Amino acid sequence: MMQYFTSAPVLPPAPLLPNGDGIVFYSDDDDEAASSSSKPHSCLQYLPQHHSWPWLPGLVSSSSSSSSPKPDIGVGGGSISSAGCMEQLLVHCATAIEANDATLAQQIIWVLNNIAPSDGDSDQRLASAFLRALIVRASKTGSCENMLVAAAAGGTNLALYLHRFSAVDLASFIDLTPWHRFGFAAANTAIAEAVEGLPAVHLVDLGTTHCMQMPTLIDLLAKRPEGPPLLRLTVPALTATAAPPLLDMSYDELGARLVNFARSRNIQMEFLAVPSDPTEAFATLMEQVRVRRLVTQGEAVIVNCHMMLHCIPEETAAAVLSSPSPTLSPRSTFLKTLRGLEPTLVTVVDEDADLTPCDLMRRLRAAFNYLWIPYDAVETCVGKGSEQRRWYEGGVCWKIENVIAQEGTQRVERQETKGRWAGRMRAAGFRSVGLTEEAAAEVRGMLDEHAAGWGMKRDDDHDLTLTWKGHNVVFATAWIPAP
Repeated sequence: MMQYFTSAPVLPPAPLLPNGDGIVFYSDDDDEAASSSSKPHSCLQYLPQHHSWPWLPGLVSSSSSSSSPKPDIGVGGGSISSAGCMEQLLVHCATAIEANDATLAQQIIWVLNNIAPSDGDSDQRLASAFLRALIVRASKTGSCENMLVAAAAGGTNLALYLHRFSAVDLASFIDLTPWHRFGFAAANTAIAEAVEGLPAVHLVDLGTTHCMQMPTLIDLLAKRPEGPPLLRLTVPALTATAAPPLLDMSYDELGARLVNFARSRNIQMEFLAVPSDPTEAFATLMEQVRVRRLVTQGEAVIVNCHMMLHCIPEETAAAVLSSPSPTLSPRSTFLKTLRGLEPTLVTVVDEDADLTPCDLMRRLRAAFNYLWIPYDAVETCVGKGSEQRRWYEGGVCWKIENVIAQEGTQRVERQETKGRWAGRMRAAGFRSVGLTEEAAAEVRGMLDEHAAGWGMKRDDDHDLTLTWKGHNVVFATAWIPAP
């Protein structure tokens, strides 16, 4: 890939608890005269005596059985800084914010600010990002209005801290982990196999990495024994705010670089960027591709979907769209249009998580138990204080804020599991063709370049899934129109 191409602020501390007390933590060296039965068996080792905490029993009982993937062992069977405890505190903070209970919300924020510093370990940084996202949500919804000052003073608009990459820096950034490279390797092999022997290929690239997948694919096509095809590349020129990573380059310059790179590989290529957005189910782009297909004979249409389909609004957002049929999902509309193109191949690569629930607490839990993975993984390849780590985690923070603080069409992070996407594809008239052993071998070779902990699963349908320490991360699938 390389051949082609301030730390986030800490939130100000919340006020002390209503009775003026702080939070007291016990340790093994504390008052030996105190019996173990006198110590609270809770994430919160001290609570103001004259305040009601009706949710505390649930916190205590559920913290030990939390779905959090990285349980910590603490004094008395549970540490206040364990991932499970911080998850529970975040859920209760979200509940307080949604109920407009500013007093309770600020008390929990005070605790989380002390146990989850933004420069702590991976679990603490994860919890800190969720806490800031909750404060942004409160400021956007008008809940807990006296928290608005804290939100403003804390500089919680994480979008301000997103880095814009040069092409070379973005290529290097993507090489840090296989998060994107996994899909590149799997999809490129499937595409090269699908267009073998075809003289002209129209590739529609719906991806979030600004065509960083394309140089490797161009190389593959240039090495065909029968010679390279004529290549047309169409991409959406996003008119709304794009999700990270961001590229410090215009579409015109990006296209010119890709065309020149293809020319250096003896491939004649045309690049077209069509103003289009996922909020409209890429209707403008799809119409242009449809018209092009009508006037061009013998051109194979390949649609490569790399972590972009989940940005198309899901049913829960349909009510806010200006659609004559609010019951029709924008995702279903897109897939129906896609099926009408009779594409030669469609590749779908996305994050294997369900972040679609309308209920904030369910969504928070699902996101917390998925987004620990990038925080944990980045520590294996990038040292603390590294600028690349700040960029990487800044992008994850943006995702967390979008999942937690945004609603309607502004919430673009609406990932669905592989099984749900497979159901959507079949309902739209596609059938799975799986990925070949050659694609699996390409992925294995790529994973050898990364830290131990990354792995790959291949299921009965021959789809591939990237894993981190056994947990599903990203899936890759390939589809053709069903007869």
